Amino acid sequence: MFSTLKQDLQAIMDRDPAARGRASAMLLYPSFHVLIFHRFAHPLWQAGLRTLARWLMQLARWLTGIEIHPGAQIGPGFFIDHGMGVVIGETAIVGKNVTLYHGVTLGGTMPAVDASAQRNIKRHPTLGDNVIVGAGAQILGPIEVGRCARVGGNSVVTRNVADGVTVVGVPARPLPSKKADDRFSAYALGSADVSDPTDKLLEALSLELEALRAQLADIQARQADRQPAGKPGSKSDIAPQA
Repeated sequence: MFSTLKQDLQAIMDRDPAARGRASAMLLYPSFHVLIFHRFAHPLWQAGLRTLARWLMQLARWLTGIEIHPGAQIGPGFFIDHGMGVVIGETAIVGKNVTLYHGVTLGGTMPAVDASAQRNIKRHPTLGDNVIVGAGAQILGPIEVGRCARVGGNSVVTRNVADGVTVVGVPARPLPSKKADDRFSAYALGSADVSDPTDKLLEALSLELEALRAQLADIQARQADRQPAGKPGSKSDIAPQA
C-alpha cells in the first residue's frame, strides 16, 4: 500500500510542473489525499467491511471534491490533476500511470431492470496503462480504453478505444493520427510536433460535411431522374417562348 502511494506521489512530481516538492504535493494535492483514503478503503471493501469503506470514501469526497467508489480498482502512479468533480464508479478498473483531469466521469450504464440484479455485473469502464483523459470527458459503460490511449476534453466515449488511439467529440471518434506512446502529454493534447486535436476534429467534421453534401446531391439527382413527365415543375410544363 505504501509503495503504491509512493508511486502516486511520484506521478504528481513527474506530471505537474507546478509541484514544488514532495512535501507540498503531500499537503496540497487533493489527488494524493483521495488516494490515501482509497488505498485504505479498497481492501476494507474487499474484506466485506463495505459500510466502513463507503464512509471513508464519502469523507474523502467531502474533503477533496473527488468521488471514487471503494470498489474501483486503481493501479499505481494514478494522478488526478486539479480533481474537482471527478467520478469513478464501483466496477471501474484503472491501470498504471493513468492521468485524469477535472470533471472526468468513469460512469456505469445499467439496463432498466432491478438494480439489485446488476450489483455484480461489470458496469464501468476499464482504462489501460498510461491513458490520459482530458477535462470534462465522460467514459461510460463496460468498455475498454486501450493502453496509451488519449481522450480529448469533453468527449463522450461509449465504445472501445484501441491502444494508442486519440478520440475526441460527442460521440467520441478516433483521430487519423500517429498512435501515442507512453510519454505523458498534458490534457491529452500530444507533443508539440502533433497538430492540435481540435484542429483535427474540425478538419474531420469538414470532410464529413462535404461527404454528406455529396450524398444529398446524389439523392436529389436520383429523385429528379425518377420524376414523371408532366408533373408540375418538370421541363415539359415550361411553355416555349414566343
